[in-house]
Amino acid sequence: MTFFSASFHLSLCLLTAATAASAQSIGEVDTVFKLLGPDHKIVVDAFDDPKVKGVTCYMSRAKTGGIKGGLGLAEDKAEASIECMQVGPVSFHGEPLRQQEEVFTERISLVFKKLRVVRMVDQTRNTLVYLTYSDRVIEGSPQNSITAVALPAGMTIPMR
Repeated sequence: MTFFSASFHLSLCLLTAATAASAQSIGEVDTVFKLLGPDHKIVVDAFDDPKVKGVTCYMSRAKTGGIKGGLGLAEDKAEASIECMQVGPVSFHGEPLRQQEEVFTERISLVFKKLRVVRMVDQTRNTLVYLTYSDRVIEGSPQNSITAVALPAGMTIPMR
């Protein structure tokens, strides 16, 4: 392995670690055996809403294996599922919520594709709605998943 390829691989590992730092791995299952490199998998991650204490989101998504997947060069499928729920007393911290804002992003290809989670506020029903989808520089995917967390009656959502 040349110095350039070793440093490039190290940079990719650091980049992958940096983007995954905001989500905690919960578990994974193998879906396809690969002779060389890791198997294809479905991974389950969790992340806490950065502005809403007491709300955690769980996402499942496909993770490409094989040699490219092992090197961080594979493009993962644009398919994900999300479920967000109240896991403790709900409180708001930081600046007030926007009507719609991104709360999570993770790269699912080397450069061009990201998995995103956007929080939307439904004030009429006192509910937080979370949408997951993938985007791409040229063309995103219409595949998406949605979940909602109803807040306790009488709780006011601080809005901008």
